[in-house]
This record gives sequence, C-alpha cells and structure tokens, in this order.
Amino acid sequence: MTQKNLINIIFLLFVPIPLFLITGPFLPDLSITLISLFFIYFCFINNKFYLFKNVYFYFFLIFWIYLIANSFLNNTNFSSIKISLAYIRYGIFVVALVYVLKKNERIINYFFYVLIFSFIILIGDGFFQYFTGKNVLGFEMIEENRVSSFFEDELILGSYLSRLLPLLFGLYILLKLKLNSKFQFIIIIIFILTEVLVFMSGERTSFFFINLSAIYSIILLRKYRKLRIFTLISSLIIISLLVIFNPSIKTRVIDYTIEQFDYNKNDLSNNLNNENESSNTKETSYNDKFFGIYIFSIQHTHHYLTAYKIFQDNKLFGVGVKNFRNFCDKEKFIISDLSCSTHPHNFYLQILSELGLFGFLFIFIILCMFTFFSLKHFLGIFKKKYYFTDFEIFLMSNILVFIWPIIPNGNFFNNWLTIIHTFSIIFLIWSIQKKIKLNKEIK
Repeated sequence: MTQKNLINIIFLLFVPIPLFLITGPFLPDLSITLISLFFIYFCFINNKFYLFKNVYFYFFLIFWIYLIANSFLNNTNFSSIKISLAYIRYGIFVVALVYVLKKNERIINYFFYVLIFSFIILIGDGFFQYFTGKNVLGFEMIEENRVSSFFEDELILGSYLSRLLPLLFGLYILLKLKLNSKFQFIIIIIFILTEVLVFMSGERTSFFFINLSAIYSIILLRKYRKLRIFTLISSLIIISLLVIFNPSIKTRVIDYTIEQFDYNKNDLSNNLNNENESSNTKETSYNDKFFGIYIFSIQHTHHYLTAYKIFQDNKLFGVGVKNFRNFCDKEKFIISDLSCSTHPHNFYLQILSELGLFGFLFIFIILCMFTFFSLKHFLGIFKKKYYFTDFEIFLMSNILVFIWPIIPNGNFFNNWLTIIHTFSIIFLIWSIQKKIKLNKEIK
C-alpha cells in the first residue's frame, strides 16, 4: 500500500464521520476501526512503526496495557476483555490521522464542510420538530419540549451539538481566510442557533457543557473573543425570548433541575419508597440527612454513593472494566433501589470504582496537565504572550468538556462519545507539532 492509497482510503473513511455519528455508534466505530487496520497494514509493509514513537501514544499505550491486565485479572468477563482489547483502535486512529493530516491538509477542508452540513440538517430538522411536533421523517418528540431530531428516542442531540461546536468554531477560524463573507455569515448564524437548539433539547448537561466551553474560550482567546461573546449573548437572548413566549420550555432545564437538587422542594424519594416496598429506606434516609441536598438528583446521588462504596472496597484496582453494573446491587454496596445502572454517570467515579487508584492516575495526570497549560496560557495573556493559538484554545475547550469532573455524564468507554472527543485530540496534536516544526525551521 502506497502513501497515496492510504490517504485516499482514510479520506473516504474519516470525512463522513460527523454524518455517521448521527446514525448511531456503528458506522463511526466501523470507520475508525478500518482506518486503524489500514494504517497498521501500511506501517507494516512500509516499515513505518516509528510513527508510533511519541509521548502521546506511549501514554495511551500504558493505559491500554493496564486496561487489558485489569480485565484479565480482575473479575474477568467477556465484555471487559472485549472493550479493553478493542480500545487500542482509538490510539492508532489518532496516530493515523495526525500522519495523514501532515501529508494532506486539504482533508481538513472537506471534514469542515461535512461538519457544517451535519449541523445545518440538525438545526433545520430540530427547529422543524419543535414547531410542528415531528421532524421531517415523522419522528415525534419523545417528551414535551425536548427536541431529538434524527436521534429519535435517543435524547443525545444536545450532546452531539455541544461537544462538536468547539471543534466547529476552531475549524472555522483555521479556514476563515478561505471562506467568502456570505458563507461566514451563515456559519455565525449556525453558531448562535446551535446553542439555542441545545437548550431546546432539554439536555441539561449539554447546556452546561456548551456554556462551560464558551466561558473557557472567552477567557483564553486572543483574536476571536468578541466573536464568541457575540454568539453566546445572541443565543442567550433568543433563549430568553423562547422562555418568555413558551414558559414550559424552561421547566426541565431550569425548574426541574432546581427541584431535583433540593429534596425539601419535592418528595421524590418518599414517592419512590412508597411505590416500591423493597426500597432501602434506611440508607435513603441516611443519605438525605447527610447531604441536605441531592447531587444533581436522587438517582445520581445514589449512583455516586454506590460507586464510592465500591471504590472503598477495591481501592487499588477497582472491580474491573464495565463491572459497576455487576456490583452495584450487592448488599454491601447498595444504597437503595436507585443504586444500580450500567455506569455511575460520572467519569471519575466510574474509573475509581472500575479501575481503582491506578486507573484513576491516568485521567488525573491528564487533568493536571490540562490545568497547568491552561493556567500557563492565562497568565501569559497579561504579558502579551500566548502559548496556544485560538484554534487550539477551541480544541482545548472541547477536551475540557470531556474531562470536567463535576457533572453527570455518560459511560467513559462509550465509543460514540470517545470518537467525538478524539477529533479535538487529533487536530490539537497536529497543530502543536506543526507549530513546533515551523519554529525549528525559523531558527
């Protein structure tokens, strides 16, 4: 396989992924798996395994080896082993794309246009569904005032938009000089409507994330701070108007959130105990007395307490990959009938309970490094010294969404989520390495 053949294959598999993500996890996962396999084959026949000799891949490789060892030695089950062995595809995918982007940057242009198209069809369909009750394919809203568009009964429209918007912002400023003024205006409208649609999706975590990334970017940006402020304020104005004309739209995002935090404002735990006689009343009462308020909701609180108890009993290595679901209903860990789920809905508690302190060390190192470089850039602003470009800041704001510790989120090993955030890692590594190369050439 020649380099040209590899680039063409990866182009065909990588560029459509934003559209594939709308269809579910299968097609995007198939794409990155095939990219990884083709790249390994390319490296094998052309003796290019030196491409894996970098600090990013070494760090990932150590984590992957730990996952495998943990899966085989710690409460072994087929699901854990399968997830751990297949996890290597993400590391290879990153190396492959960084290599290909260095050889042909035009791929970025096509990827950007596909991403824009994906946002346009979701925004158009999402607003259509909001005003008519059905999307263009006839999918009805699952819940009142919760837009899902083509995702139908999976309420992840807000997650898709909020996690990919920072990447779209970054690619826009990277390619801005190549875009005509009319197209730039359309893109800015897309930015504004995206934030509005995230609110309309009713996904509270996603609405928090899109504002978190906005605040992070506004603080650290150099040239495009005013643009990000403008899009944020514009979207908030439109959201305010929506709430004024349709007060029920704020019920889930604002009113219901406040209600879930404070058990004194609702009697959810008592209702649940009355409906199910097997509920662990003693543990629930203890939890209410201890916290005074719930952590996001009674369900989240009990997931978190259960995960913490599992961690306390398995501090070093946890109970194994994807094993929270198999231990949460054991008597010594259970808090109530609400304790169990497929995962504890928090990355950090999931890693602590499933991978222990040794596994937690990896994400903690990433968090520390991210915080260090963000602070370094922030302090450098006062000296007119910017360590990262605005393009890189937008990518870092996306990574912040992934590693933010204090918020409910999905499964750490979910392939759909991992693929989305892998994009920013790819472009960030590519940009930093390109910048280092240019600086060496100047010297």
